[in-house]
Amino acid sequence: MSTMEPEVISLARQLIRLPSYTPDDAGCQPLLMNRLGGHGFQGEHHRLGEVDNVLMWHGDQPGPALMFLGHTDVVPPGDLKSWRHDPLSAVIEEGVLYGRGVADMKGSVAAMVLAMEKFVGQYPNHPGKVGLMLTSDEEGEAIDGVRRFMPMMAEKHHFDWCLVGEPSSSESLGDTVRVGRRGSLHANITIKGKQGHVAYPQNASNPVFLAGSAIAEMGQFQWDQGNDDFPPTSFQISNIHAGTGVPNIIPGVLEITANFRYAPVSTQASLAKQLSGILDKYGLDYELDWVLSGEPFYCEDETFRQAVSDSIAAITGIRPEFNTAGGTSDGRFVAPHGVATMELGPINKTIHQVNECEKVSHLVQLEGIYLDLLKRLLLK
Repeated sequence: MSTMEPEVISLARQLIRLPSYTPDDAGCQPLLMNRLGGHGFQGEHHRLGEVDNVLMWHGDQPGPALMFLGHTDVVPPGDLKSWRHDPLSAVIEEGVLYGRGVADMKGSVAAMVLAMEKFVGQYPNHPGKVGLMLTSDEEGEAIDGVRRFMPMMAEKHHFDWCLVGEPSSSESLGDTVRVGRRGSLHANITIKGKQGHVAYPQNASNPVFLAGSAIAEMGQFQWDQGNDDFPPTSFQISNIHAGTGVPNIIPGVLEITANFRYAPVSTQASLAKQLSGILDKYGLDYELDWVLSGEPFYCEDETFRQAVSDSIAAITGIRPEFNTAGGTSDGRFVAPHGVATMELGPINKTIHQVNECEKVSHLVQLEGIYLDLLKRLLLK
């Protein structure tokens, strides 16, 4: 390891080498708590189920408060033979750092930690508060992570803004900032027929055939028009199951798993009403079971948006595009507490893939953006 290696890269490599496959933190959070504790940060750790959660903060003076949000868990590496390097080796090759989680999101976490250390080093008596919330349950079920931890911390700590380190960038660092996300609503649809022998269809009622027209309409249905900031709500079927596995039995039940990614112009109630309307239209005998993964959120705080844009421009020379594309993030559990929430992180092209990677220079710049943002928001 070069002695000239930027400290943010050294920390990122330390984190990548820890096998924190969700929901196992594998020692990432204790490492960071010890490190930040040496810079005067306080911390509160809670293990909920099999998930580790921590909030570290510095400052108790009146004034603005910014919380960084990240996760230490990563997805499994997949086929190890397909990787250029061992996914836990954190190899640097031609200015690119390889490893599982470097982009999603151990690189961001390292950049956040270094930015906070430098900020409190330069301004030990800064106004307001800077914090870092971490969970090991973002890539998994996301039940015992920020979903449960944030309400506990919101009773003790106030934050004006939250910046999530999710890999938002597309082609170059900082070119895209997520200023909101669509809601995610799962629908489990059970359509009932009558089981029977395939040789005697007159004595049975096949739910697959019964549901065919309804499924076709669901795929074409316009659930809403979206708005200027969000695309129209989308509906996708992710799984269909019917039958017993025996080839001569007509199934009695069809089970459909589907998902709505919905704009704020829709709600769970409005989507449920529309879906029921389609199923009723075709006279189906059905049951619906709903699981709300997260409500949509949108950041309208102009102070926050302008500061993020200015920090990116100061470090990279570009101005970001603000959009609400992509999936969900833990930001959906923070925004409902009245915290203006956005996402800014590395390039997302290789996340969850083999050979996940990010340029060393990008992580150095990301630290600079985060540090600049702290100065703009807390020292204004």
